[in-house]
Amino acid sequence: MLTSEALNQYLQEQQADYALIRQDAPILSAQDAAPYYDVRYAAPTLVVQTDRGLMSLIYSAQRGRLDLDSIRTAAGLEKLKLADRKKVEKQTGYTVGSIPLVGLELPCIFDDRLLAFSYVYGGCGDPLTTLKISPKDVKRLNSVVFTLTD
Repeated sequence: MLTSEALNQYLQEQQADYALIRQDAPILSAQDAAPYYDVRYAAPTLVVQTDRGLMSLIYSAQRGRLDLDSIRTAAGLEKLKLADRKKVEKQTGYTVGSIPLVGLELPCIFDDRLLAFSYVYGGCGDPLTTLKISPKDVKRLNSVVFTLTD
């Protein structure tokens, strides 16, 4: 688990195009995010349980509701569902709602729709900080094993 300082150092070392945005309260909804960034560019990170173990799923909020069955089939997985909160926290050190866009040591399912944007916004492990980052860097800095395409 990376602290905010360690994440900042890691992103600098990786020459990522990013910024950390502090907020007064955790972002739990699109309404909470609106004062800080355009929610059309949100890139939530979910942790999913698969037949291959835990994976991160980074997707474009513009997709709306995710169809996990379609993703499971397309990725060639036998099982894909949201992971249990306690298991996520135990294995990653992060609480659900604060899962970072980068820095997780999990295989990743990445949504290529995000590449249409200059920047995306998501978690960084600190509930009072949002990561603004180039989606190309998000893809580059994760262990992508499957890409969502339209």
